[in-house]
Amino acid sequence: MEAKTLSSEYVKGLWDENPVFRQLLGLCPTLAVTNAVINGIAMGLATTFVLLLSSLVVSLIKKVIPNQVRIASYIVIIASFVTVADLFLQAFFYPISKALGPYVPLIVVNCVILGRQEAFSSKNSVGRSMIDALGMSTGFVLALLLLSSVREILGAGTFLGIQVLGSWFKPWIIMLLPAGAFIAFGILLGLALLIEGKTKKRRA
Repeated sequence: MEAKTLSSEYVKGLWDENPVFRQLLGLCPTLAVTNAVINGIAMGLATTFVLLLSSLVVSLIKKVIPNQVRIASYIVIIASFVTVADLFLQAFFYPISKALGPYVPLIVVNCVILGRQEAFSSKNSVGRSMIDALGMSTGFVLALLLLSSVREILGAGTFLGIQVLGSWFKPWIIMLLPAGAFIAFGILLGLALLIEGKTKKRRA
């Protein structure tokens, strides 16, 4: 039963509580950096690093954090790991860091991360908190990967910089622009809602 419960904690982040397509959280970086697959992956992994470690720390010290300053404490913890992630990207992957711009530091105020600390990590054991964080992170990475894949393939005819569509294809430049982010996200969100509706009908 416990194993089944832990597995459900992980799986919920993939679909039922997917932070992007179900909860509509973290949309600022989701729409801003997904014009290339490598950028989407980098942002997803940076967010995963911060979410996992901040969930670990919050879960470990939740009993010693005064209730009056819990949000401020969570932000300090999150900001510490965001700084590590930002400096790591600048040191070892500078072109990606430059492409992501201010959106890595802005992970500090990402609702996905702060929300999980307040709603889950501060109320559950270390093990459950880590499983929850891993599930939410996986769902976030998959969402960014899907959106960035659609935008890069249609906008440039490439995937991870590798040409995948022939010379016959004329790139849809709009997909690399902000408007393209909203168009692609709207279509994918509509498909997610359509799948959810059909799933509910089958269950009924």
